[in-house]
Amino acid sequence: MILRAFVTAVAFALPSLVAGLAPGLALADIAIKEVKSPGGLTAWLVEDHNIPFTALEIRFRGGTSLDDPAKRGAINLMAGLIEEGAGELDSKGFAEARDGLAASYSFAASSDSVSVSARFLTENRDQAVDLLALALNKPRFDEDAVARVREQVLSGLRSDERNPTSIASRVFDGLAYGDHPYAYSGRGSLDSVAALTRDDVVAAWKAALARDRVYISAAGDITSEELGLVIDRILGGLPESGAPLPQTAPWLLTPGVSVVDFPSPQSVVVFGQSGISQDDPDFFAAYILNEVMGGGRFSARLMTEVRDRRGLTYGIGSYLVGMDHSDSYLGQFQASNDKVAEAISVIRAEWAKIAAEGISEKELTDAKTYLTGAYPLRFDGNAPIASLLVGMQMQGMAIDYPNSRNARVEAVTMADVKRVAARLYQPEALRFVVVGRPEGVDATP
Repeated sequence: MILRAFVTAVAFALPSLVAGLAPGLALADIAIKEVKSPGGLTAWLVEDHNIPFTALEIRFRGGTSLDDPAKRGAINLMAGLIEEGAGELDSKGFAEARDGLAASYSFAASSDSVSVSARFLTENRDQAVDLLALALNKPRFDEDAVARVREQVLSGLRSDERNPTSIASRVFDGLAYGDHPYAYSGRGSLDSVAALTRDDVVAAWKAALARDRVYISAAGDITSEELGLVIDRILGGLPESGAPLPQTAPWLLTPGVSVVDFPSPQSVVVFGQSGISQDDPDFFAAYILNEVMGGGRFSARLMTEVRDRRGLTYGIGSYLVGMDHSDSYLGQFQASNDKVAEAISVIRAEWAKIAAEGISEKELTDAKTYLTGAYPLRFDGNAPIASLLVGMQMQGMAIDYPNSRNARVEAVTMADVKRVAARLYQPEALRFVVVGRPEGVDATP
């Protein structure tokens, strides 16, 4: 989960997943409209007619967590095959039709969603929409395409078997989540993917793509009325419901250190504890605290203490991760084998220090300045804005979140951060997973 968690954590800054709006459009100029299609679907729209181009984002909640336990990797494989032919068009024919329209589509699966991204020019909108509708409603899943894409997935999985970061993620997830889908790679395993058939892919398509779990957004040269008709054309023929969504994930992680032997002069280390929900009243205080502890700036405490003062690593970071069924607080670094033990000790000490003392007034002010100042810069394009809007919907945010977010950051007080630091930081609960041959590190059960 470390890899997917990083993506999720970056997304939280929410409004950090953004990029295509007209140059110079300020945050205050972004007006989000709620659109209801004639068929009853809801979408969010930022309308901008300066450029004849529209970005459309569609998310289906569930993602690879919906995999049949005996067919792990099926939904990921299905997402990789949607663009490999549809209706009367085989893989080559579909690609030629797409390219002839100067349109682009991408399909991907994560732990919590199947995502569909489309980009098209206004002059080709009707044909581009029809082609996308064909892909989602009548994918071919030809046997030769299944074999080809399956081998691509297997190649990636073979690489993961030799990647210490992937190994660390897999071990960490297993310790944290037991038998929940989050404990397994969404891409499946070498054995499970090798055994997948076309019938498994079709079953995954039916399980994952349904109207009862869809979220939609758009940004660009399209009106509310036009968008309503577009989404009905694309999604109106999908089944009303799909497979049941997973239950809340257990948090089974115990404190200590796990060591996985790996022949390398360096170790990859991931660490974590339970986190905090994004709808928790204390979340923004926790968000500021993490910016101080391990955020993206070189002045973060972990960078200062582990990297700058002691030279134990080239880089280290931490991030709050909100998944649909679990909230965690994770971090990661790499260090030479002789420095891992000291780095772990320093991290534990910093965790204990912030829990006991909180942060300084200067750290609070600097973090607020950075978080509020950088935020508007993220709204720099139709494609990122559409991605932002759909993420907001999935996370249950109000439609005016972009206008209230900075005020919520500014409202956090010193009393808030001190109280939340004592609640959030649990040095005694940290689990470190080390992949390498660290010196002086004792593994615990």
